[in-house]
Amino acid sequence: MTVVGTLPYTERVIGKFAGILAFLFLLIAASEAFAEHEVHYRYTVLGYLKDARGKPRAGVPVELVREKTGFSYLGESDRAGLYVIVARLGDESVGERLALRAGDQSASITVRFDPQNRTQERGTRIDFVGSKTMERPTWFLATLKRFVSE
Repeated sequence: MTVVGTLPYTERVIGKFAGILAFLFLLIAASEAFAEHEVHYRYTVLGYLKDARGKPRAGVPVELVREKTGFSYLGESDRAGLYVIVARLGDESVGERLALRAGDQSASITVRFDPQNRTQERGTRIDFVGSKTMERPTWFLATLKRFVSE
């Protein structure tokens, strides 16, 4: 059922996916002048927000703050409770601390990646389930691939 003036969830997801594909295409097509958009200048933090019963928490504001600079990146959880935030961090950012806030919950992240690896996406997965916060870095790439393919 469609409410007048509101796109159905599938159409919003398709629109979001098309936007992501267009963004990725621009990254690939960019000249060396735009090298800052390459993998080694990105750090992605993603994860799921769920209540204590495991139900997704949609529409929750999420903020990622670089403690070094105070610069923040904003996001929001979708209907599945998924949030994705892409920060601009380079090789020199290994070991840097980030503060992640999702609603009234927070987590501290230490940036970890291999600066020599300039082909693999960099990031981590942080889930908020009930009052628990769980960092799952080994789940990061699979979650990112699933997000991009949806």
